[in-house]
Amino acid sequence: MYMIQTLKNNLRKEIKEAVLKCGYIQAEDEFNIILENSKDVNHGDYSTNVAMQLTKLARKNPRMIAEELLSNFNNENANVEKVEIAGPGFINFFMNKNAFTKSIKNIIELGQEYGKSNSGNGLKYNVEYVSANPTGDLHLGHARGAALGDSLCRILSKAGYDVTREYYVNDAGNQIHNLVISAYARYLQALGKDAEMPEDGYYGPDIISLGKMMAEQYQDQFVDKLDENYDLIRQISLDYELNKIKQDLNMFGVEFDLFTSEKAIYDKNLVKESIDLLQEKGYIYEEDGAVWFRSTDFGDDKNRVLRKSDGSYTYLTPDIANHIEKLNRGNDKLVDIWGADHHGYIARVKAAMQALGYEADKLEVDIIQMVRLIKDGEEFKMSKRTGKAVTIRDLVDEVGVDAVRYFFVMRSGETQMDFDLDLATKKSNENPVYYAQYAHARTCSILRQAEEKGFSPVLKDEYEFISHEKEYEVIKLMGEFPMVIADAAAKRKPHLICNYINDLATAFHSLYNAEKVINEENTEKTNEKLALIKALEVTIKNALELIGVDAPERM
Repeated sequence: MYMIQTLKNNLRKEIKEAVLKCGYIQAEDEFNIILENSKDVNHGDYSTNVAMQLTKLARKNPRMIAEELLSNFNNENANVEKVEIAGPGFINFFMNKNAFTKSIKNIIELGQEYGKSNSGNGLKYNVEYVSANPTGDLHLGHARGAALGDSLCRILSKAGYDVTREYYVNDAGNQIHNLVISAYARYLQALGKDAEMPEDGYYGPDIISLGKMMAEQYQDQFVDKLDENYDLIRQISLDYELNKIKQDLNMFGVEFDLFTSEKAIYDKNLVKESIDLLQEKGYIYEEDGAVWFRSTDFGDDKNRVLRKSDGSYTYLTPDIANHIEKLNRGNDKLVDIWGADHHGYIARVKAAMQALGYEADKLEVDIIQMVRLIKDGEEFKMSKRTGKAVTIRDLVDEVGVDAVRYFFVMRSGETQMDFDLDLATKKSNENPVYYAQYAHARTCSILRQAEEKGFSPVLKDEYEFISHEKEYEVIKLMGEFPMVIADAAAKRKPHLICNYINDLATAFHSLYNAEKVINEENTEKTNEKLALIKALEVTIKNALELIGVDAPERM
């Protein structure tokens, strides 16, 4: 366990021992000790409201309870130098500073491994995100989902979860037929033939490129022979679009373990099997020639059609089969990251899982709200059909991968956001990604300068010359890193990592302005302070890695 985590756990243990000695609780009682980081150094390092928690139980004034607790509290066991009672009964703890500085050595020795924990206990998480139809380029909404989904997977993995990243390929619906006839029309046009685009076709520039590729590779092989070559054109179009999506995601630093085909789910007969299972459970009925699922039995607002009267399946049906198949693979939890337009879909999928004997919370869905792209005060409109969509590549070309990923992750996915291109390209502290990366570059610069002058970080259990309050602020923040990761993983909130990075960068920039690191007249002092800078460099780099952002050594 990490030093700061151990320190806080020991402090909680000693507080609970004091509560036990006062006779307010029994050893077997569950009693949660709330311990908060003090925001003001004058109020110590940590504080607890345990005296207020005990007021009803003890029937005493909380300050009196606090005094009783302190008379039974072992300072030495808890690495506490001083304790104070404040306000109505808060207890503030001033810790032994050596207890903090021990974490410096720990961080440097762990290096890239720093921050890892087993808080996830190896639970198998399947995270499905992006899953855009392979009918065009990935746009802003997909980019936000990709950044958040990939960051979440990185965080979960670091926190000890067993994570599978999955992309669900919608390659069996009517949109694929529209892709085929759109590609065929562009193919004919590329050959100089007179061909109209279908009304429901895809008009993006990528489909034009697809048509040209087909014309170059297959010449006039498909002319007037769409029906007999339909399956081949379908596969060519799907491969082209899906490969392009994979290339864009790779450029964006996003990779998947599995690409699950909707068509394959049909081919394996999983769709029919799912309906048959629901039938066996008594949740299927027929009406007007259609097959219905009685989802209202599980809280849905109305029953849902699974197979229409013309024999075709609704979108819901293969989705049910897909989720059941994922659970059958042994996943403990399914996490889907969907766009806001899918919000109403959640209840019906959960209903199907419950009908088939699974707990509803086996599936959890995080909704991603829309993005408005702002440049020079104007909004870029997105329309996949007209070919005016703002794509991931457009955005990356404009501001770079790091800015795109950081900006998308620094806000909770459930909130709508304006992506300010002007701010994202600023090379100043106003730009949060620049501010964070500059903190890392600054640590590297200090370490380079020190090395050139013959200094180097020293690893020790106790640091004599680290004593500035801003140094302790940085050390405490660095020590919180594993707990921040565990919290971000448990809550599935990647933006907590960005909040942490900003807090750490702010603390470091403040320290940099307050305390000189390199002192050419005192080698021991310099080497100790360099150890702090090295630990900071490791922590910032590891934190940026969790959100897929580069940690530059020079800026």
